[in-house]
Amino acid sequence: MRLVLRHEPTKYGLVLDVNGWTAVDELLAAAQRAGVPLTRPLMEQVIADNEKQRFALSDDGSQVRARQGHSVEVDLGLAPVTPPETLCHGTAATSVDAIRRAGSQRRSRQHVHLSPDEETAIKVGQRHGKPVVLRVQAAALHRAGHQFFLSENGVWLVDAVPPEFLA
Repeated sequence: MRLVLRHEPTKYGLVLDVNGWTAVDELLAAAQRAGVPLTRPLMEQVIADNEKQRFALSDDGSQVRARQGHSVEVDLGLAPVTPPETLCHGTAATSVDAIRRAGSQRRSRQHVHLSPDEETAIKVGQRHGKPVVLRVQAAALHRAGHQFFLSENGVWLVDAVPPEFLA
């Protein structure tokens, strides 16, 4: 679901609307065409059990989307919010030097993802190797003109983190 709803919907014959939603029936049909035995109950279990709460069902249950992390253009409909003084960026030790030099960039994604606490950032960093947590001076970055958004699952989103805002 992560691949289809965040990165390659067209590869599987899906179309996401401007806000990243697609019909549940279409997702299930695309999964069947790809040989993935995804049923509605299994999809609902994946959504409910996903530790990061990456997916959302529409209020009427007819549509599904990823909450953030898209490499395809979508408008999640999130309003800009004021961040706390600091946030955390979890990464792998092998990436720290490059991030300290150039900052954290969104690359193929729509946003840089930040965590509200060190524990969450460590989990993020572990996915890529030995975890390192960088502190982001979020309030100062916001005052410098960068907009922040808060996803429904608690992930903070920003366009970039220049190196001067890393502590």
